[in-house]
Amino acid sequence: MEIQKLYDLDDIEFEDIAIGLVRLAKNIPAHEFFYKINQTNNLNFSRKKDLVFHGDYYDYFFPRFEAYHKYSKTCFTFISNKSSESKQKKVQTELFTEEENIKFLLNNQVDVEYILHSSEQFPDFSVILLPENLVFPIQDYTLSSEEELYQIIQYYE
Repeated sequence: MEIQKLYDLDDIEFEDIAIGLVRLAKNIPAHEFFYKINQTNNLNFSRKKDLVFHGDYYDYFFPRFEAYHKYSKTCFTFISNKSSESKQKKVQTELFTEEENIKFLLNNQVDVEYILHSSEQFPDFSVILLPENLVFPIQDYTLSSEEELYQIIQYYE
């Protein structure tokens, strides 16, 4: 009897990831923002190991904050869209490199402060109560498997 393959890697379709884009109405530090979120929710967001993006000339570090919802056991992660730190790996000798010492995970969304991700396939970000007058409504955004951020989120999941 021949053993049947359970799955074929070529047949697996990568599904899109639903994320939320968080824009702040006021410029406040991260610790103050998450303090206010923790006050209004039954969630306890805490700083986790930074998400690291390795460029050709710099390594970029993006702060991450994580919390677990008690009842649904869902993990919510806020990732800063803008790098908080960069470490130069080698000196740029070319004139027109597109790499600078500051990086955005979503280059076309530089006004976004945080990227909100959930461990659920179909996330419901409405369970997180955001502080009034500090945050604009969360914008739903879909990442396709071809996007760089998709690969990064999959790696850190």
